[in-house]
Amino acid sequence: MTSTREDVIVDHGTKDDVKEESNSSNKKKNHNKYRREKPWDTDDIDKWKIDPWDHENEKLAGGSLLEESSFATLFPKYRDKYLREVWPIVTRALDKYHISCELNLVEGSMTVRTTRKTSDPFIILKARDCIKLLARSIPCAQAIKVLNDDVYCDIIKIGGLARHKERFVKRRQRLVGPDGATLKALELVTGCYILVQGNTVSCMGPHTGIQKVRQIVLDCMNNIHPIYNIKRLMIQRELAKNPKLQQEDWSRFLPTFTKKNVPRRTPLQTKKEQQQQKQQQQQPITATAAVTTITTNNTTEMEQPTTSSNHQTNKKKKTYTPFPPPQPPSKIDLQLESGEYFLSERDLKKKKLYEKSMQSAAKSKEKKAAREAEFIPPPVKSHRQQQANQTSKNHGALDVQTLATKFTSSSAAQKRKLKPMSTTSNNDLSDFVDLAESTKKKRKKKEEH
Repeated sequence: MTSTREDVIVDHGTKDDVKEESNSSNKKKNHNKYRREKPWDTDDIDKWKIDPWDHENEKLAGGSLLEESSFATLFPKYRDKYLREVWPIVTRALDKYHISCELNLVEGSMTVRTTRKTSDPFIILKARDCIKLLARSIPCAQAIKVLNDDVYCDIIKIGGLARHKERFVKRRQRLVGPDGATLKALELVTGCYILVQGNTVSCMGPHTGIQKVRQIVLDCMNNIHPIYNIKRLMIQRELAKNPKLQQEDWSRFLPTFTKKNVPRRTPLQTKKEQQQQKQQQQQPITATAAVTTITTNNTTEMEQPTTSSNHQTNKKKKTYTPFPPPQPPSKIDLQLESGEYFLSERDLKKKKLYEKSMQSAAKSKEKKAAREAEFIPPPVKSHRQQQANQTSKNHGALDVQTLATKFTSSSAAQKRKLKPMSTTSNNDLSDFVDLAESTKKKRKKKEEH
């Protein structure tokens, strides 16, 4: 078959045709081009509405469920008494939906299962949530509300989110707040019922509220205070009321809380202690001399050095090394070095007995020496040694009165030395009586006669 040149040539069109094609491609695509009008799809219909299940009129295709479904949960021992009292109310609430329930006090478990009359296939999951909430200390009147179509539940585990027990207790208490104020604010903002019990947080409410509660609880356990999230949710609630802002971005209105490592103020007492420690480390510790001066007729100065009792050695700062410290040897390593690892059990026992006997012999020697030391008499000291010891003891602390008496006695002795002693006999009283006065009296008597 022969082909002409006209068949091969392709017409690419002119520049104007290319521009028209590019303009048509830039235009928005019409997705509703092939969509046909549906007479039943009107604006009056709420597509998000969940219609309640009618147990009498609405039935499954086969008339009933093919197989029986059951769920069981354990409950703590302290809930035993309460569940026994409340169980008739739970059975009555589940009978409306044709669900059978069982309470086993021996095993400590609750079980729910479907029956032949059960028509709603989702109600068994609701019944499972109900017994879970009862096991987590939620009151019966509140737990039964989960069976409604517009109520859902979530049990958030918080036990393993904090390492230390004290930190976990503090953060859990932060979630509750003073007198339960923070928990009450969370319930009002999210529209959910919240209960903090042990290592879990149980919440009941709509889907959106449960998601918010989970996020707030996890943030709280990661050291973000719930008050920040509460403030954010309150602003979102006010923005939702304004119809003009429904199609706009709300990020400019919402607050952003950044984590700041602000240094905390140290108390004055700790500051003073730190300053004292620094001063003690900087100043070298030397013996302080206490000088005592005593003034009498003959002035003298005495110095008495006393050593300070508070001796503190300067602590040397350790040099930082990026390498970890060497690993200490294990028991097996030590046994390999000493050779004990290769000994038999019999040899090891012999070695232990020998070591014990050596230790007991050393202890017995020490005790014997201590007993004999009691009968050894103390060494006799000479009179001069005792006086020297006494003076050395009293050298540290001199008495003022003894010094004063010593100085007065020395001054009196010096005065006596200055006065010349008489060379007359014992009958001569010139040292004690003035002889000039006695001669004058004798002369007067003679003149009178």
